[in-house]
Amino acid sequence: MQEILYLEIPTPHIDIVSNWLQDKWTPHVGQKMITPQGIRLQVISNSILTRLTISETELSIFLWSVQRTTYLKMFRWGKKPFPSERNICHQLTKDIQQVFPPQYSQIYDLDLSKTSIFESLEDNYPQTVHFFRKMPQGETDLQRVYWWEKRWREGVRNLQKPKQVIFDCQKSSKETMMAYDLIYVGGALGAIHAAVMAQLGYQVLVVERLAFGRMNREWNISRSEFQTLIDLGLFTPEEFESIIVREYVDGFNKFFDGNNPLHLKAKVLHTPTVLNIAIDTTKFLNLCGKKILKLGGKILDKTEFIRADIDTDGVTIQLVDLNNRTSQQVRGKLLIDAMGTASPIAWQMNGKQTFNSVCPTVGAVVEGLSPKVWNSKYGDVLNSHGDISRGRQLIWELFPGKGDELTIYLFHYHQVNSENPGSLLEMYEDFFNILPEYRRCDLEKLVWKKPTFGYIPGHFSVGKRDRQVAFERVLSIGDAASLQSPLIFTGFGSLVRNLGSLTRSLDVALKNNCLTAKDLNEIRAYQSNVAVTWLFSKGMMVPTGKTLPPQRINAVLNTFFGLLADSPTEVADTFIKDKTTWIIFSQLALKAARKNPMLLYWIWEMAGTQDLLRWLRSYLDFTLDALKNLWSRNKHQ
Repeated sequence: MQEILYLEIPTPHIDIVSNWLQDKWTPHVGQKMITPQGIRLQVISNSILTRLTISETELSIFLWSVQRTTYLKMFRWGKKPFPSERNICHQLTKDIQQVFPPQYSQIYDLDLSKTSIFESLEDNYPQTVHFFRKMPQGETDLQRVYWWEKRWREGVRNLQKPKQVIFDCQKSSKETMMAYDLIYVGGALGAIHAAVMAQLGYQVLVVERLAFGRMNREWNISRSEFQTLIDLGLFTPEEFESIIVREYVDGFNKFFDGNNPLHLKAKVLHTPTVLNIAIDTTKFLNLCGKKILKLGGKILDKTEFIRADIDTDGVTIQLVDLNNRTSQQVRGKLLIDAMGTASPIAWQMNGKQTFNSVCPTVGAVVEGLSPKVWNSKYGDVLNSHGDISRGRQLIWELFPGKGDELTIYLFHYHQVNSENPGSLLEMYEDFFNILPEYRRCDLEKLVWKKPTFGYIPGHFSVGKRDRQVAFERVLSIGDAASLQSPLIFTGFGSLVRNLGSLTRSLDVALKNNCLTAKDLNEIRAYQSNVAVTWLFSKGMMVPTGKTLPPQRINAVLNTFFGLLADSPTEVADTFIKDKTTWIIFSQLALKAARKNPMLLYWIWEMAGTQDLLRWLRSYLDFTLDALKNLWSRNKHQ
């Protein structure tokens, strides 16, 4: 028996595929025989004595379903090739792609004044509605999911002409009184940075659309990374310990390899010091908020940013109080955009260059998962339990939390594409349907505490100035500036790692009144070693409109993570935390090429010639930086 074809059919409706295969598909060669899971193809001929003769070789085609996706395999039974075997494979592949093309979900305007979000979405997303009904603030949270997806789609659709929210007045404003030095729009990552700047004596205002301290995502970090906040004086070691809800012993990284060749299977990669600290995000942000208020700052929550008018003396910001829909305005020296992927400022600033990739991410905080299924001392950092599913390689994360709580995420790396933006609602429907495949559990017996979701962006940096992070008196930080890890996409960890340099640079700019676009664009967290790793995220996404072998992305991931698993622990720790050196990176790349000679071709097939050439420029920058650092060290010895 030999496998000769493996296809992903982008539909959850295996019965429709089965009916088509058994009743409607007609092969050019062979006679169909119906089987419970598919068909068999035989060649039957007449002998000289007019007796039927069945060929020694036949083809077996069968279907199965996992991850709300249908898969097909064709096997040859026999020692000799089946007649016109290659043509049959080509015919079946072509016919399936015509009958079952990729389907990209749409989103529609909902009038929630006439019906609830539950009733509006129940027909299309029944499991999502069912389990959001079980959550304490499920209706409000599902409205937020809908709002976030709608806002993201609008940004992607209007790449050529984004909505204008920053206006240049040119003249000096009559309102010369400055209430604040820094106004932060976005109260998650913004609150952390605001607290640090408030400690330096600046008057800060934080504007947040939600209730302050409520997050759509949970945060994990390592002790060494959080030390940055302690070193900056924002937290004491005792305060840090008070916000830790769980510190797990080890984190696992394992990708499905059931359809990979033997040399591309990989053992589990252990990363005991990666994202192994789960923090209480509400308590953490409230501590930041208390420090801001104690130092004379102010917080406006349930307040939405509308626009900003920039003049030669400052910036005036228009806001709306979402409780009573009243308008208000505030004024300061500098506006900090920390609104993440929902930021209209980021879209206006960069247009089609705003983001190159995105991770649509959904999940939930739950209780009640059996200890037989998961030990709370361990986490899943990156895990897949199947191959490409409806044009996406789905990846899980699981982090133990407070008490018996677990935070579970499902995400995929995705192109920014106006035809196929990526859907949170569709991902949630997948999440609730396939969670029992990933971890054996009865969803009805779990306690659903809260949802976790968002769009985590990425930018494929080539150089230090290939993307704007600032206007006059406006600076982007966090996800709005695409400050995130290309591998584990953690905007929180990336911001914390770079907080010291960002704070020092901004302090100098404010003290010297260097608040022009040119000055502020120098305040960025570009790292050549991070820029060079964006090719890995390219290798984790299926380009829109392209069909890849279902096992392709898992094969790419197992190539690299298998090498990390065979390396000393510090190599994986350094690589995943964006601290890799030129030597480590280059050695891993060469080893990967030797282990899997097809790897470069596969990445070219996914990334294309243009992006591959862009990456070579990134690698050249990385090499030059390494040489400069080496020369500098030798000079000072």
